[in-house]
Amino acid sequence: MTDGDILINSARRTIEIEHRAIGELSQRIGSTFVQACEILLACEGRIIVTGMGKSGHIARKIAATLSSTGSPAIFVHPGEASHGDLGMITEKDVVVALSNSGTTSEILTILPVLKRKGIPLISMTGDSRSMLAQTATVHLDASVSEEACPLGLAPTTSTTVALVLGDALAMALLEAKGFTREEFAFSHPGGRLGRRLLLKVKDVMHSDTAIPMVEPGTVLSEALLEITRKGLGMTTVVDTKGILCGVFTDGDLRRTLDSGKDIHKTLIRDVMSVRSKKVRDNALATEAVHMMQENSIYTLIVVDDQDALKGVIRMHDLLLANVV
Repeated sequence: MTDGDILINSARRTIEIEHRAIGELSQRIGSTFVQACEILLACEGRIIVTGMGKSGHIARKIAATLSSTGSPAIFVHPGEASHGDLGMITEKDVVVALSNSGTTSEILTILPVLKRKGIPLISMTGDSRSMLAQTATVHLDASVSEEACPLGLAPTTSTTVALVLGDALAMALLEAKGFTREEFAFSHPGGRLGRRLLLKVKDVMHSDTAIPMVEPGTVLSEALLEITRKGLGMTTVVDTKGILCGVFTDGDLRRTLDSGKDIHKTLIRDVMSVRSKKVRDNALATEAVHMMQENSIYTLIVVDDQDALKGVIRMHDLLLANVV
């Protein structure tokens, strides 16, 4: 067996052990999980997630996931909690404590204070007989039959199971609250995902004087000047009331020249396209992307609910806005 084979076998063994542990966790999801969810759904304050060491890292991630999916949560270090940070935990909060052994001294130290304040405690441990599990309002069984670490020392399978259990809580709460994609985007305005879910066509389109625009009776040569001035490779054709009549693109120009028409005598209304693809100005920018991809085009006309011209949007604009 080569060194490469040994590495691959080790990786596969780890994955199999953790995969099996997650399957066992799934079978344990039942009434206590429901009780934990009900406590969290009734929380009028914040969800305080705490844990030491590797459990602390998992607790931080769980708190972040809860916060971004509609359940305000923060991580509190249990060691710091007993030295002043307990002051940030109120009677309206719920505490979720992670400890594989259920005997983490830093967590046990703060239990009397939580109990005195009447703060609900949800424990997530690998030992249902531990003090943390026995003290908790609800205990969630995060036990594993073995760690993936061949020495049985480094938290591996146990932290994976705790993380999955935390995700399960977050997703159950998300669905119970009817949390929407738009609400998720409001928690992520700075990232690409937020832009995809929040950015609308009107935020990206060329509007007002930037719109290439001519009337139906305009001579083609004059329309070409408007196309050049605005630099979008096309022009819209609108009537006196601002209602879109058609568009004239580079493709229309090639067809016009191929037909031998005189650009100084031909009117734009005789060569424009009248069935251009349109998108509403209040539509999501991602909808514009979908329309362009579906129709193999790179420009869309933007109109309002009355079909009045509002702007022009190009694939290039969407790329610059980091929507695509």
